[in-house]
Amino acid sequence: MMFTTRQNKITARSTLTAVLCSFTAFAASPAISETWEMATPYAATNFHTQNIVQFIDDIAQNTGGEIEINLHPGGSLIKHPEIKNAVRSGQVQIGEFALSLLSNENPIFQVDALPFLVGSYEEAAELWKASRPATEAALAEQNIKVLYAVPWPPQGLYAQEEVTDLAQMAGQKFRAYNATTTTIATLMGAVPAQIEAPDLAQAFVTGRVESMITSPTTGVTSKAWDYVGHFHHIQGWLPKNIVVMNLDVYNGLSEETQMAIMEAAEAANARGWAESEVQTNDALATLQENGVQVHQPSDELRSQVRSIGDQIVAEWRNRAGPEGEEILKKFEE
Repeated sequence: MMFTTRQNKITARSTLTAVLCSFTAFAASPAISETWEMATPYAATNFHTQNIVQFIDDIAQNTGGEIEINLHPGGSLIKHPEIKNAVRSGQVQIGEFALSLLSNENPIFQVDALPFLVGSYEEAAELWKASRPATEAALAEQNIKVLYAVPWPPQGLYAQEEVTDLAQMAGQKFRAYNATTTTIATLMGAVPAQIEAPDLAQAFVTGRVESMITSPTTGVTSKAWDYVGHFHHIQGWLPKNIVVMNLDVYNGLSEETQMAIMEAAEAANARGWAESEVQTNDALATLQENGVQVHQPSDELRSQVRSIGDQIVAEWRNRAGPEGEEILKKFEE
């Protein structure tokens, strides 16, 4: 009997010790972390992607390592047209894409790509402020949470000679790469020609095109100085990339973690807008260093391109309905 009682006490002590050790090990172990996948269509060297890398680091730091994100740049995981739906379905938790890519499903998504509606980074920021609530609501209906958005450098006019009046564009072969630029060419009296970015140099050299609208950074990438002599900094439009995440995933997070993510998003937004402007100024300097004359638009040219923009915006206003009207009203206030 004494042996049995003693044995029971030893067993009880052993069990208690095991429980205490287990509790100590659990208490000492780090919090369980989540690993997310993020898809972006742009190269690792692109300034948007580099901004995302810092954004990811900020999330890890803000959450104490609770959220870790694997970035897949260059469309290596999901191709650009499919990223939005991949986030929507939860195939990936977070992603980036060009907002205007969705313009066919809702005109609201096209507002930042309307030509000559804005003419500066300041105006582009005001337009985003006016359009963000409607954008967030439209994407929330698709189970998508908006985190932040950053513009590309603004679009400008490249030509063989300085353009002070759009009458000079009449009959010119004009490079078009989407429906909007085709419409612009037609309204300028130019002849649109569909040319992809990798074919620009050859198209200019062979006379297939004589002018185009694209960003100063694209001009640097394609070495525009080899085939064109003038750039007009008309800041035609500043289309944005938007970073979003799956809304169900976001809603499943603690309020503290949500705040940590949005804090990182706000920092990425500010950093990205500033870097876009730096990229623009650097590209303009590079164009000049290589012999391209950079012009601020004349008052006549500015007025004429605004008139073209008004025609395209009027058509968009009809398609966008009351919601689009409200965005333009807020923007113009």
